[in-house]
Amino acid sequence: MEPSLVDHIKEQFHLPGLDPKNYSPLSLAYIGDAVYEIVIRTFVLSDGNMGVNKYHKKTSGMVKASAQAATFEKMEPHLTDRERAVYKRGRNAKSATVAKNAAVIDYRKATGVEALVGYLYLNGEMDRAVWLIGIGLGLGENDGT
Repeated sequence: MEPSLVDHIKEQFHLPGLDPKNYSPLSLAYIGDAVYEIVIRTFVLSDGNMGVNKYHKKTSGMVKASAQAATFEKMEPHLTDRERAVYKRGRNAKSATVAKNAAVIDYRKATGVEALVGYLYLNGEMDRAVWLIGIGLGLGENDGT
């Protein structure tokens, strides 16, 4: 099995640990937000060369809380029990802030999605994270293992 991105980073910078079980749901959401955004930016970039403002506008529409909440609704039936538990921990975490222009329920669902993506990333399961995001975007239901 090929090393994951997080494995490469840990090796390059001699980072110990990074076991996702040792982090709070909001810590997982912190890294998951970045991972989710890079997946979406890569997806948007595949539309071809265009102005950066157009990339940003398309990406922003896909990463906002309401879009992530809708993504969750599509990926939810495909989650394992472990993944569902991580999502729920993220969704139920008490955040000090709420995104502008976002309903509280959408913001909480988005935090759950980000926590799940962060968990999978730190656990070396990027293939699974990308597959679930793809399901959430309506891009197919191939084998997610």
